[in-house]
Amino acid sequence: MAGYIFFIIVGYLSGSILYAYLVPKFFCNMDIRRLSEDQNPGTFNAFACAGAGIGTLVIFLELAKGFFPVFFAARFLRPQAPLFCFVLSAPVIGHAFPFLQFKKGGKAIAVSFGCLLGLYPFLTPLLYLIVFYLLFSAVVIIRPHLFRSIITFFCFTLACAWTIPVRSFVYGTFCISATVILKHLMKYKKEPFSIHFLQWNR
Repeated sequence: MAGYIFFIIVGYLSGSILYAYLVPKFFCNMDIRRLSEDQNPGTFNAFACAGAGIGTLVIFLELAKGFFPVFFAARFLRPQAPLFCFVLSAPVIGHAFPFLQFKKGGKAIAVSFGCLLGLYPFLTPLLYLIVFYLLFSAVVIIRPHLFRSIITFFCFTLACAWTIPVRSFVYGTFCISATVILKHLMKYKKEPFSIHFLQWNR
């Protein structure tokens, strides 16, 4: 029990480090929460406001803060145990609702990929998330981005629930998706909803 609580706390605190806010602030002296349209301390805004170099550094750090707590926990703990679902989702919760900055967290998309990568060599949940993101970004094009993310994580959760035999992983992916969807809904602003299908030129 103590080991799981330790990694849950470590994961939450790791997720609470908002690199998308800190890195542009340190290197460029800019606050992307003020400069971006949605005031979100996320990877996309780091790219958009601070450029490709800063954005690339941010995405590596955002992935890493989810990857390392989960990866090391899976080596020292029993991943099949029920409490592992909170180990898997703790960095995502930390990013969305960071320590001492509870209302200033991000939408937790990049860190979600990092947490799922931490399950290596079991990468089925990560592949599901990648496939659904590509599907709803390049084939079935959903706008605005908020709805695309909500639908993506909803489908990702269903796919995991139907096909993954390890229940702790299923519950963990549910916690990740619930956190991401909740955070997107909290930042919702009225925008027209649209769905377009990719048309192939013949």
